[in-house]
Amino acid sequence: MKFKKFLTTAMAAALAVSAFAGCGAPAEESTETAQTSESTGEYADTITLVWYPNESAEDYDVARSEYARLIEEATGKKVEQKLTTDYAIAIESLANGTAQICFMGAQGYIEAKNANDAIEPLFVNSGASGTLDDAKYYSFLAVDKGDEGEYADGDSYSIDNIAGKRMSFVSNSSTSGFKVPTSSIISHFADQNLTEDDLIEGGEGKLFSQVLFGGSHQGSAFNLLSGKADVAAFCDTEIAPYAACTEGEANTTGSVYTINSDASAPFDTVTGKEFVVIQSTPVLNGPFAYNSDALDPADVKAIQDLFTSDEVANNEVIFVPEDSENVGMFEKSENERFVMVDDSWFDPIRDLGE
Repeated sequence: MKFKKFLTTAMAAALAVSAFAGCGAPAEESTETAQTSESTGEYADTITLVWYPNESAEDYDVARSEYARLIEEATGKKVEQKLTTDYAIAIESLANGTAQICFMGAQGYIEAKNANDAIEPLFVNSGASGTLDDAKYYSFLAVDKGDEGEYADGDSYSIDNIAGKRMSFVSNSSTSGFKVPTSSIISHFADQNLTEDDLIEGGEGKLFSQVLFGGSHQGSAFNLLSGKADVAAFCDTEIAPYAACTEGEANTTGSVYTINSDASAPFDTVTGKEFVVIQSTPVLNGPFAYNSDALDPADVKAIQDLFTSDEVANNEVIFVPEDSENVGMFEKSENERFVMVDDSWFDPIRDLGE
């Protein structure tokens, strides 16, 4: 099945930009800036929903439209959608109030909150239990199938030998595509006293020979599969519409994934290619977040009431059943639903930077 549960600098290559932006339905508009909606009174009469590059892919047209429809149903207001090719644009749009709502990773939420304390979580997708107890996804460090022997460590794998390699991250505002993997790398190479800044660039005297940023999880994975990078960071949920676990247990170290034969661009050029996960790290699910200075409190409550309802939990466009051919943002395997969450739930991600 094709789904994704989640989901956080410009694209590394023109191909990644053209593939993942500007493919929205007529009601949507791809843009690098978000314009302020016309206002009536204190709050805008149009709610602007801005998407990260990952969710701006054409594959998610139907899902994005359903989110807009539900917000319109809850509030009675028109919803305008903005697609982006840059995490920073989406984060800044939410922080400055030119967008009222954004689906973002924990790190992007924290950055927006740091920029404007009015940023708050609307809700987050639960785990299979229907609670926050298992509300997580996975950050991968992956290599091409055939190269995994370089990282073998007994029956498992080690990241010792990523030193000197060409590395691809997603964006420095990405939780699972940068914040979590760099924290792990810094800890692993503790004797080198590395910082995040040391991992942003490659070259002489650096841990990596070259560092790329894919601009999206799809872009980072493509950097690996197209031969531009030796190691890549990306998450399980963003690659799910394009690849399937074909060896081992999904989301675990040592699992092998194969790009689907019908994968959409740019993965249509690397169908059948395989990658091996040499490190898999659980990550807290990211929220739908809102700007409380720009979104009417009555609309906030109406949106939360609808999205945390059984009606939405059973909406097969929002929570896609395992046997569906639809592409959605979240899987429905058991009791997945949206649940309320407060700011402090994201403290473990904040603590990675301390």
